Amino acid sequence: RRFDYRPKTDPYCQARYTFCPTGSAIPVMKEEDVIEVYRLQAPVWEFKYGDLLGHLKIMHDAVGFKSSLTGKNYTMEWYELFQLGNCTFPHLRPGMDAPFWCNQGAACFYEGIDDAHWKENGTLVLVTTISGTMFNEMAQWVKYDNETGIYYETWTVQASPDKQSVVWFDSYECSKFILRTYQKLADLGAVFKKEETNYTSIILFSGEPVYLGNETSIFGPQGNKTLAAAIRDFYYPFKPHRTVGELIVDLIKIIDRVILNHQFYLFYNLEYWFLPMKFPYLKVIYEEVPLPTGNKTSFGV
Repeated sequence: RRFDYRPKTDPYCQARYTFCPTGSAIPVMKEEDVIEVYRLQAPVWEFKYGDLLGHLKIMHDAVGFKSSLTGKNYTMEWYELFQLGNCTFPHLRPGMDAPFWCNQGAACFYEGIDDAHWKENGTLVLVTTISGTMFNEMAQWVKYDNETGIYYETWTVQASPDKQSVVWFDSYECSKFILRTYQKLADLGAVFKKEETNYTSIILFSGEPVYLGNETSIFGPQGNKTLAAAIRDFYYPFKPHRTVGELIVDLIKIIDRVILNHQFYLFYNLEYWFLPMKFPYLKVIYEEVPLPTGNKTSFGV
């Protein structure tokens, strides 16, 4: 869903690591410039855990640019303002009936490409070249995309592991931004190399979802108190844990609800849905999504 504007974030939402600490404005390139475009990929949280999540194929994606006229490099990515946990599960704040979400995501653009970060356990490969004019048009699209597509969504939800399965809900995270960017460049005339490109998806498997309502209809004065309590109760075990004992107890609760009782409550586009979960319940996949061929599918401003 596209939104009319990006709301201000609540001071309650705090990130352990600053979002886009060295971010800068996207420069205006000279029309005659020739700009190399690079596919960048590395394990999530590599700066802290090295290649640990890479072994699970949980990867973060970005795109790099190099100006032929200036020799300057740039990196562009899209990720959570307040880290992945806050985008995936809400806070249950004292005195508030409704779960509280810190789930915005946004684009980050900064000068430089950290070669070591992307090459050591991931990917840094040239995928196309574009003109300065195409880069500037892409920059205008990025502004539109960033102002209207504002909420991070971790989960893809589909009916079965089959590739032709119905997708009930699509994720909205870093890789989807990169795929949209590549498609926009293809629409503008970029010709991509034949490179294998794989992306991470975290999939929940569910029967047909049941629409429950929004925050007001469920948690408001005229809301459904039984349903509101059930949603809060579902999210409670996903809170941060202070001890190993707490974690074990809550893991048992999560297994009981999601696997044994086939229950999951999804918050998507500011609305709540019930997912009747089914085997295999959850799966992390690392699948190829080919680079675009310029089919004129428009994401235009």
